[in-house]
Amino acid sequence: MSQENVHPEEISKFGNQAERWWDPEGELWTLHRVNPLRIQFIRETAAIEDKRIVDVGCGGGILSEALAKAGAAEVLGIDLSAELIDVAELHALEQGVDNVKYERISAEALAEREPESFDLVTCMEMLEHVPRPASVVAACARLVKPGGKVFFSTLNRNLKSYLLAIVGAEYLLGIIPKGTHEYEKFIRPSELAAWARAVDLEPVAIRGIEYNPLTRRFSLSGDIDVNYLMAFEKAS
Repeated sequence: MSQENVHPEEISKFGNQAERWWDPEGELWTLHRVNPLRIQFIRETAAIEDKRIVDVGCGGGILSEALAKAGAAEVLGIDLSAELIDVAELHALEQGVDNVKYERISAEALAEREPESFDLVTCMEMLEHVPRPASVVAACARLVKPGGKVFFSTLNRNLKSYLLAIVGAEYLLGIIPKGTHEYEKFIRPSELAAWARAVDLEPVAIRGIEYNPLTRRFSLSGDIDVNYLMAFEKAS
């Protein structure tokens, strides 16, 4: 584990939340509310139906399962937390979703084993939790077929994102558990785009995610100051 591109304390932190991962009103309720927006963003630039998709850093499988239900031919969710993989597999079994599979493996290792094997690659809210995010971006580029799409979501690094995503979301409003994020690990869109271009991924779309504390609703927007999603296409 020490040689993997992972902070062991991050695996432990999210693994400890495994049993509550699928509670839509629990402390991870934001994942459930944001997930339809992720699907919407993906559909803006790519078809999901009949595609082979890998979900990197799948956690308990919320996005992986949604992609499978949206018509993907096959979804592979990967994560380094054994607890979360167990939860994801159990939930898919309970729901009867048979076109999603899960595996405990890193993006880098899977890219070595199955290069250019997937039509779409998703990697949501993961880059800010690993020591070498550029390595994950490179692995995602190796995993996707030429002409395929790669989707990332992460947090911008600026004063506004610190105040809203950490001070506001974690400590004042309690939207997400305290200690979920570390500001110095946030990633500017320009940094993400540079890492992607270095491995033949060209940006094709970017959207922000905004939160209304009065309605407790999330929405896609043009404001990328805090949470944002970026889509890339691999050169053919």
